[in-house]
Amino acid sequence: MFDGMPRRVVSLWFPRLASDRALRLRPVDGPFALTFKHSNANRLYCLNRDAEQSGLHRGMSYADARAFCPGLHSRPATPDGDRRFLHILRRWATRYCPWVGLEGSDGLVLNITGSAHLLGGEDALLADLRDRLTRAGFTVQAGLADTRGAAWALARHGEGVAPTGEALTALAKLPVAALRLDDDTSVALQRLGIRSIGDLAAARRAPLARRFGPGLLMRLDQALGAQPEDISPLPDPPHYGVRMTLPEPIGLLADVMAGTRRLLDQLCAKMKTHEVGARQLCVTLRRLDQDHQQVELRLARPLRDPHRILPLFERGLAEVEAGFGIDQLRLEATQVDPLPAQQISHVADRGKDQLDDLVSRLGTRIGLDNIHRFLPADSHIPERSFIIAPAAYSDPERGWSRPRPRPLCLFPPEPIAGTGPQPPARFRWRRMSLTTGRVTGPERIAPEWWLEDDNWRSGLRDYWRVETTQGRRLWLFFTPQNPGWFVQGEFA
Repeated sequence: MFDGMPRRVVSLWFPRLASDRALRLRPVDGPFALTFKHSNANRLYCLNRDAEQSGLHRGMSYADARAFCPGLHSRPATPDGDRRFLHILRRWATRYCPWVGLEGSDGLVLNITGSAHLLGGEDALLADLRDRLTRAGFTVQAGLADTRGAAWALARHGEGVAPTGEALTALAKLPVAALRLDDDTSVALQRLGIRSIGDLAAARRAPLARRFGPGLLMRLDQALGAQPEDISPLPDPPHYGVRMTLPEPIGLLADVMAGTRRLLDQLCAKMKTHEVGARQLCVTLRRLDQDHQQVELRLARPLRDPHRILPLFERGLAEVEAGFGIDQLRLEATQVDPLPAQQISHVADRGKDQLDDLVSRLGTRIGLDNIHRFLPADSHIPERSFIIAPAAYSDPERGWSRPRPRPLCLFPPEPIAGTGPQPPARFRWRRMSLTTGRVTGPERIAPEWWLEDDNWRSGLRDYWRVETTQGRRLWLFFTPQNPGWFVQGEFA
């Protein structure tokens, strides 16, 4: 790609990435540190400049840090958020060159070969990088050299620029740790009197290889350019969108559906390649007057079958105002979920697919969030033995168990008149006078003492199935510890 042109690499190091990111969200004056829990003790994770000048350092116990610096401000660290933000910085850095990769958890590496002149040269590019990052509130150190290893060493141990072909001259006075060596190897080399990269380059290679293995010399050769080291940029996430520009405007629903079908075939083929399914789709229709209309579709399950998706678009597309005609269609999957390939069988149950399609079709009318299903819960308390979940974001479960019959209709306990532990022969409920015909029970249910529930403060409950002579089949319970009778449900 850059034949005949020497490669130039920039390494960026953010020594305070985590604390700088936290302070951008909520600024703090004075010493500040992020903490993390390690071995049942809070330790310092990342510090700002004021905290370092106060004598604090990473890995220090938080209790010791507060003793040294009583005015220290702290917050819990969020490494996952730092990683996501580093990816955001990587995308931002592509303004300078297309090849940008990650360098550990706190750095970036840029291959600026052939692109530095677009910003006025290498010095102007580095100055612009530092200026923009500093104004954004980040501490950054940069190194520029012919190799990735040399740029890394300069960024972390001697911020500067190595002229083309003079990597050894620029690195000679840096410590051997600048070669990305582990601590044990660095200490062992210093004990031998090899403290700088220049000393290592001047030493005999055979004894070093026998004692430290090939990894030491490989790092040295990579830094000096004797051995290549690639820069692998992170690939951009796949974009699930297709577009069709029409030679003549259309306006009939059949024509719009035909165009949407062709776009769905292309989009579903792309999603199949990446083993994902669409959860939310959007069709954008551009009219001749440059206005556009959108039709969104939310699915109950990840889907990439065009024959099942297309009919779900018909209702929304039928309401589109074509105006003087539509000359462009664009289909995009705005939300996708993993959908791995499955073994196809002639005995596969298609009932689940039909239910999902029904939920999706109903969701286009009333909204997916308004369609719910009941799921079993691990509790013997009647009102806690189930949960209500959105049907589009949950799977049906077969864990329902019925050791004792339960009423189809449950409601908050309603008191009735009655005395003694046996169901009353006659009672009045909801302005109805009822006579007990047949009773079944009791079933004693104890409260879950580990949960706070005001409804169960009366203690134990003895449940009875009561069939009245008027045809009502009720679920009654008696509270022995605080005598009283209540109705809580009705059987079908």
